[in-house]
Amino acid sequence: MSPAAFTVAELESKVGQEIAVSPWTTVTQEQIQRFADATGDHQWIHVDPEKARTGPFGGTIAHGFLTLSILPRLMAEALDVTGRRMAVNYGLNKLRFTDPVPSGSRVRARFALAAFEKISGGAQLAWNVTVEREGGKKPAVVAEWLARYYL
Repeated sequence: MSPAAFTVAELESKVGQEIAVSPWTTVTQEQIQRFADATGDHQWIHVDPEKARTGPFGGTIAHGFLTLSILPRLMAEALDVTGRRMAVNYGLNKLRFTDPVPSGSRVRARFALAAFEKISGGAQLAWNVTVEREGGKKPAVVAEWLARYYL
């Protein structure tokens, strides 16, 4: 599946619409361990499968910030913003980790354009992002993510 492609200018008319949905991707225990090593967050619910089996989630779960950190990859797989010189992450207005992501789960992200604002040299876009876990009853992450696209 190829990513949906839009220029920055074309996106201005898409405010209020879902623009793209990423393909499913698996969150592995290896990713969880590497994230723990990179951040120093070695809490047992993430990195100790034996102890986690008897814990509240029945196994290890991804760090919320790991799930958040794969958003750029999920967006790149879902959406190609063309005709830009560069894009930068500008931050988050809202963020909630609403459901755990057990190791081995498949997740995908939905991207809806919430706002478009012209800025010097480009545009700032606010994306409503929902990360779904396959088979989950509610989203794993909901966020309003800001990105700046420079032309």
